[in-house]
Amino acid sequence: MPSFDVVSEIDSVELNNAVENATRELGSRFDFRGVDARIELKEFTVTLASESDFQVQQLHDIFANHCAKRNLSLAGTESPEELTHSGKTFSTTVTFKQGIDQALAKKIVKIIKEAKLKVQASIQGDKVRVTGKKRDDLQQTMALLRNADIDLPLQFENFRD
Repeated sequence: MPSFDVVSEIDSVELNNAVENATRELGSRFDFRGVDARIELKEFTVTLASESDFQVQQLHDIFANHCAKRNLSLAGTESPEELTHSGKTFSTTVTFKQGIDQALAKKIVKIIKEAKLKVQASIQGDKVRVTGKKRDDLQQTMALLRNADIDLPLQFENFRD
């Protein structure tokens, strides 16, 4: 029986490249000369820090631009509403989520069932497995999930015939 897995994973190499390219651009920008501004990556959390809140917003825009060039979606990220002010620096964090949590997995299964496609969806840890008798049904399910209102970037893996 054909099947595939719906997952939400961030490519750590691409994330590292986006941070390095944004840092390189930061070093060449005239408006950041002589300013203590930095973009740092630890695990799947990116820290943006600078001397003013406006510059932190500019750092976020630079980072978002480089993420877009690397096909990294900021849709599934968490960042605090307020900037952290410590001493003379402002900072914020952008945390990339890995995997699909239970609530979102249930929502995905519900979307698939409401579409009345001839497939079965089951939650398996941090991914959703979809099985069906025909490849066409599975491809329709992929198209349905791509167009659905889901706030995480989804990938489809292990497509088996």
